[in-house]
Amino acid sequence: MGLPPATVPPYAERAALGAGLFFDRRLSARGDVSCATCHWPELAWADDKPLSRGTGGKATRRNTPSLLHTARTPLFDWDGKGHPLAARSLAPLFDPAEMGPQTATRLEDRVGLGTAEIGESLAAYVRTLQRPSRFDLFLAGDKSALSDEELEGLHLFRTKAGCANCHSGQLLTDGRFHNLRLSSFGEVSQDLGRYDVTSVPEDAGRFRTPSLRHVSMTAPYMHNGLLPSLRAVVNFYARGGGDVRARNAAEAARPLFQEAARLSPLVEALTLGDSEREALVAFLKSL
Repeated sequence: MGLPPATVPPYAERAALGAGLFFDRRLSARGDVSCATCHWPELAWADDKPLSRGTGGKATRRNTPSLLHTARTPLFDWDGKGHPLAARSLAPLFDPAEMGPQTATRLEDRVGLGTAEIGESLAAYVRTLQRPSRFDLFLAGDKSALSDEELEGLHLFRTKAGCANCHSGQLLTDGRFHNLRLSSFGEVSQDLGRYDVTSVPEDAGRFRTPSLRHVSMTAPYMHNGLLPSLRAVVNFYARGGGDVRARNAAEAARPLFQEAARLSPLVEALTLGDSEREALVAFLKSL
């Protein structure tokens, strides 16, 4: 007597199934969006909008992060929620601001697959999203892969500009959360980042350091899409990050405001000339 059919296909087949599901609008409650609506392959699996667009074309609250090299990332999204990857892959399908709202039963009836299989298949596909860059060629020993200007940018990145304090390692991220004073505290667009996940006051205004892999393809930047270009990003850090101001004395006295206004000690104003800023941008484009 033979073994019963496998309930989950082998990994390669699962990834292929996930690739089809990734572009399938049947995953959304209204059938109008897919995962690829926000994660475009030609833009490093991000998009070109300040805020991602969910069902009905409505803007969500955050910028779309790239999915490249996600398999090597321990925490996901700007606030670090969602683990493991299969569960995080399913979350947008039920989020009213993204692809939901819907029940698991309705989703399964429409697609013809179990929810767990959908999640595992999407995760298997996302794990295949890897892409080398010119910087990888340079690291592998090809010294001609970077121009003189890009090499200057690399030197600045590691030294004077201090970028490597947070953007380090193979993925060019420390995987941690930092406060750049971009929480818009007290405003309609307020977003307290990691605090929304942990409820720890010290996390107010902290967001995950994104990987810089293929960063030139994923404009605009920051969790709210505030900065339109890499030059704008360099300028932002050079002036010492953002600013959070209380609207009145009562708000300024709130402990949560004080935490949201606490700039990461790794961010400080820099004296960078125009050519140095351009060199940094050039290097970032090699990643």
